[in-house]
Amino acid sequence: MLIVAGTLYVDPAERDDYLATCEEIVRQARSAPGCIDFAISPDLIEPGRINVYERWESDEQLLDFRGSGPEPEQRVALVGAEVHKFRISTVESP
Repeated sequence: MLIVAGTLYVDPAERDDYLATCEEIVRQARSAPGCIDFAISPDLIEPGRINVYERWESDEQLLDFRGSGPEPEQRVALVGAEVHKFRISTVESP
């Protein structure tokens, strides 16, 4: 299993508009083969921060969904990003 998680940063005044452009991406991801979970959400404290969380069954399924990456207008809106992929070997209850 893979987890992709991190933060995106946009101009705080543009965050709601940016998130609106992500709505269809979330729908598509959640219905994609191998997607266990996919969420893009506003941070409750930092006005320009967006939290990203994805779980995938395999690298291949993640790459099939990703295709060419974010749309050009989404890349332009980003002022920073820190997102990483984690490989998970086991899952346990907390």
